Amino acid sequence: MRLLLDTHTLLWWLLDDPKLSARARAAIEASTNTILVSAATAWEIAIKAAKGKLKLPAGGENRIRAQMMASDFKELAVTWQHGFAVRAVTGLRADPFDRLLIAQSRVEKLTLVTNDRAIRSYQVDVLW
Repeated sequence: MRLLLDTHTLLWWLLDDPKLSARARAAIEASTNTILVSAATAWEIAIKAAKGKLKLPAGGENRIRAQMMASDFKELAVTWQHGFAVRAVTGLRADPFDRLLIAQSRVEKLTLVTNDRAIRSYQVDVLW
């Protein structure tokens, strides 16, 4: 299975936070799954950290990047196709990062690993 981690999922994984569900943790740990992290996630983390809404772990971005590499997570670039696919993400979801992750999940046929219940109402596979 190819999994795309939502921002909170990535952070909870990296911090070994108990808020990460057992099912999500098992799927991320399974060697048969490919784990992807969107460039939009780095953008969201950077913006929230700059605004003081997110406290980065010691070592900040470098630690996050090193842990992603050690876990063999793959980076998912944001393409023009992804950007234009956001247009089809209609409804109540206003968060631009969530809209982009939904679009990327649809375009790339990925399962989005998220605890965000609102995302479940979109036509995208969700695992939690």
